[in-house]
Amino acid sequence: MRIMVNGEPRELPAGSSVAEAVAAVTGAAQPGAGIAAALNDEVVRRSAWDATTLNEADRLEVLTAVQGG
Repeated sequence: MRIMVNGEPRELPAGSSVAEAVAAVTGAAQPGAGIAAALNDEVVRRSAWDATTLNEADRLEVLTAVQGG
């Protein structure tokens, strides 16, 4: 299935979850603190990432907190 992740098209297996997509984007099997996800302009709580299934043409934004001055 094809979805948009951070404005770029990405192919994922059908039935992929938000957690799986975040892991694919960040390269981490268990993404740590400082990462947020929004699906179709709605924030998805981290506790719901595993249970939230993606669909064809969904838009997922994966945001990471960055420190700096």
